[in-house]
Parts: sequence; structure tokens; C-alpha cells
Amino acid sequence: MIAIQDESRATLMAREAAEAPERCAAQIARNADLMRGVGARLRALAPPFAATLARGSSDQAAAFAKVLLETRAAMPTLSHAPSIGSLYKATSPRFKDVPLIAISQSGRSPDLIAAAADAQRQGALVVAIVNDAASPLAQMADICIPIHAGPETSVAATKSFIGTLVALAHLVAEWSEDKALLAALASVGDVLEAAVAADWTGAVPLLKDAGNMLVLGRGLTLPIAGEAALKFKETSSLHAEAFSIAEVAHGPMTLIGEGDPVLALGPIDEARAGLRERLEDFRARGAQVIAAGHPDDVAAATLALPGQWDVHPVLGAIAQIQSFYGLANALSLARGRNPDAPPHLAKVTRTL
Repeated sequence: MIAIQDESRATLMAREAAEAPERCAAQIARNADLMRGVGARLRALAPPFAATLARGSSDQAAAFAKVLLETRAAMPTLSHAPSIGSLYKATSPRFKDVPLIAISQSGRSPDLIAAAADAQRQGALVVAIVNDAASPLAQMADICIPIHAGPETSVAATKSFIGTLVALAHLVAEWSEDKALLAALASVGDVLEAAVAADWTGAVPLLKDAGNMLVLGRGLTLPIAGEAALKFKETSSLHAEAFSIAEVAHGPMTLIGEGDPVLALGPIDEARAGLRERLEDFRARGAQVIAAGHPDDVAAATLALPGQWDVHPVLGAIAQIQSFYGLANALSLARGRNPDAPPHLAKVTRTL
């Protein structure tokens, strides 16, 4: 395991992921005045709903925004498919005075820019969350929220994804005037540093030869599971699919048998309900269950991963993806792949 860790640190993916704690702590400070102003503007706007616009890893961040907005700001949130605006030019006039949260690490994807512009023509308030504040999406937006992650070279997005989650949490905390979440965000650097130190590479032997697997989450951790499944595909050519802990019994559970791996990313808020029983079901059918979550919930797992269970649930979910990136990086190397340059992929995806 030590050899894997030492080798893993040499990749761009590992080095960039390890930058996230410092970058996110700085982001909270740098964006403080901006976020207070945006929160006040959105409260004054009082929209009937919000919408998100994203693809790839950014779409997992958009799903995280939906959970945050609906559970903490009582704001119904829909996912606006880019093609509705970029191809069909069919964005509804009902988007007038609705915040459209456009998420793109590069801010240069043509379909997102076209869809955001189409919504803007209908009167939507375009809020861009980007790493490049000089990008076309940032420049055309009504509000630009930079994540300040710094340059990211590895094709596998890490620090930019984590920075996006932190920015979304900060935005929702100010919008909803959630004092507890705002206070918790002040410690995001320390929480993420501890997550970097949490070693999940003990799961590598259980996943090294896997061909298929499930990744489970619920509530705040379902988008984290979605990003983890995407990274398994991207960096290890491992077919992983994400499902809700509550929904997996409605069919997908039949795919798992003796020796098959399951990664469960357990939430530490109300969505914990039923996790222990579900993991016990998987273990009873012989699955190799790798789980992060409250110790009481993951007692039945084949391998319980280290983590922080006494932090704010929003930060706890973000910390899980920070720890996961170390596992994804090590697994990619163990499977003979280069996590920095997956085949057939590029840093900026250009579709319309």
C-alpha cells in the first residue's frame, strides 16, 4: 500500500487534488463580499424556482446544488438540458427572472454558452460558476462566481470539482442565510486537509480486477457517488454506475452477486436512514462492500473507509470526494493506466 501511495503522488491528478484544501479556504475568503451580495440579490428576486446548466463532472455538481437548494433554501430546482437552448432554441419564457446556475470548469463549452445565452434572452438571470473568470461563459453571465482553483492540467478534474461544490455551498448558505453552514465553511480547509490524509487505498485490492460495480449515495452524497462512478470510468476504465441507496433495491441490486464490489458513500444527515440495512443486504449476497459513513451505518461493510463524521453534513459530503480522488488515482495506476490522460478524452469538451 505504501508503494501505491508513493507512486500515486507523482501524478498531476494527485498533486492537483491535494491543492484543493488551500484553494477552497482561500476561495471562501476571496468570495465573501461577492457571495453576500449575490445572496441578497437572489432573496430580493424571490424566484419561483431555480435551474442548473452543466455537463460531465459539472453536472454532478449541479445535482449537488439541487439537493442544497431544495433542502436548505426550499427552492425547487430543475436541470436544464443544454440542448434545449443550444440546439432547439426552445427555452421557456417562464425562465424570466429565474436564476440559471451555469457550471463549467473551463467556461468554454459551446453548448453551455449557447444554452445560457438562449435562457438569458428569455430573461433568466445567468449565474456562472467557473474556474476561468476570463472565459466566454463568465463574460456573458449576469453574475460570475469564480472558484479560484488555479490552473488544472490533468484531464481528470479534481480540485476544480471540489472548488465548485464549495462555491455552491457558499452560495446557498448566503442565499438562505444559513448561519450554521456559513460558520462550517470557515473550517473547510481543515476538513479537506483531513480528507486528503484519510487513506482509502485499502480498497485498491478489492477493485483492481473488477469489471463492473455500483456506487451508492443518498441526498448530499448521491452526486458524490455520481462523480465517483464517472471517475472510475474515466481513469480506470471500470464500468461503475451510481444509484441512490433508496432506489438501488428497485432493480439494480439484482446485478450484484458473490464477490462483486459495491462502494457506498453514506451521508451523515437524515438520509442515513436505511443505509445499514441496505449494506447488510449486499453483504448477505456475498458482495464486497466498501463503505464510508457513520461507523454505526457501515459496520457490516467488508472495508470501512476512514472519514470525519462529526462535521457539518455538507462538508462531510465534500470531504468524501476529496478522499475518493486518492483512491481513484491509486486504482488507475494499479490497473496500468494514466489518470492524467485517459484515452479519447480532452480537458474541454466541445459539443453543440
